[in-house]
Amino acid sequence: MSGIYLHIPFCKQACHYCDFHFSTSLKLKSKLVEAMLKELEWQKHYCDESIETIYFGGGTPSLLSERELNNLMEVIYKNYSISDKNLEVTLEANPDDINSSKLKELKNIGINRLSIGLQSFHEEHLRLMNRAHNAEESQKCVKLAQDYGFDNLTIDIIYGIPHKDHSVWYNDLATAIALDVSHISSYCLTVEDKTALGNWAKRGKFKPADDEYAAEQFEYLVDTLKKEGFEHYEISNFAKQGHYSKHNSAYWKGKPYVGIGPSAHSFDGKQSRQFNISNNPKYIKSILEEGKLNYEKETLSRADGINEYLLTTLRTSWGCDLQHLKEVYRFDLKKERESILKQMDENGWLLWKANHLILSEKGKLFADQIASDLFEDE
Repeated sequence: MSGIYLHIPFCKQACHYCDFHFSTSLKLKSKLVEAMLKELEWQKHYCDESIETIYFGGGTPSLLSERELNNLMEVIYKNYSISDKNLEVTLEANPDDINSSKLKELKNIGINRLSIGLQSFHEEHLRLMNRAHNAEESQKCVKLAQDYGFDNLTIDIIYGIPHKDHSVWYNDLATAIALDVSHISSYCLTVEDKTALGNWAKRGKFKPADDEYAAEQFEYLVDTLKKEGFEHYEISNFAKQGHYSKHNSAYWKGKPYVGIGPSAHSFDGKQSRQFNISNNPKYIKSILEEGKLNYEKETLSRADGINEYLLTTLRTSWGCDLQHLKEVYRFDLKKERESILKQMDENGWLLWKANHLILSEKGKLFADQIASDLFEDE
């Protein structure tokens, strides 16, 4: 199984927390889609396995027209082996782009899963993040999508936004649950250097929440969603039974995928990955004028493979397969990291199940630190 990720690097406006590659100018949109169509043809042999997931991410893919999306889908079907039976086709959308005509278009194109970036239902927090929608639009768009038959639907909400107490977060989560969606992705507000929030923090105009405040909201998130029947299958992802994201799960399991568009990443599932240039004009010029793809390629070392496997699998409910580490990388984690694992066990961070290492709920608060402490040196 493999997947296709298409990066659509356009947004109506810049969210104050976002450091992804995007542009708020749509002037190059048609040319960029034309270049992506070419790249799809050129990359058709990157993954020889059947395609089971297609993911339109960004940026804001819902800014593309029906014709642009349909052209991309047609080229995929023409050049790739598609598993129609289990195909998951996800499109990320903002609430302000969703209306009846747009939903009809997406259904006609073959989109069968929506990922809607709500982030919050609190007007003050939406303004802080510079979102292009309001709280009322957040709820209306989800209900409208459900009315049009999108039952495989995920929403994004953000915790760790500074406030005098947890009341806004409690209300945001209660509102999200009331929407009766099958999947919720929830991320802590991260203040990156090259963002508006990062600049404000440097100048003292914005004070990020402390770790304890964010941890309390994360613990409430986990406890509340579990009581509502959600499975906590990855640190930031919660799903009702049968509604895991197939596309993202494949990433975490180390499956191959091809990334299309500027800044998109590809991985062959073995030892090689590549990164497209993060520049829209240069990406377009290299493909449409120079007839080549502008990218960097990296061959993973043994240590890279081990560390990436640890970092991704320890975020999931299925955890790290110790036998896989032995067979693929000749790395006996229990033996090589015996003293570190003993200390982590004493901290209550670890669970052991059928030769898999899994993080406890307490351990998930320290996931990146735990993975880093277990890393293999070059």
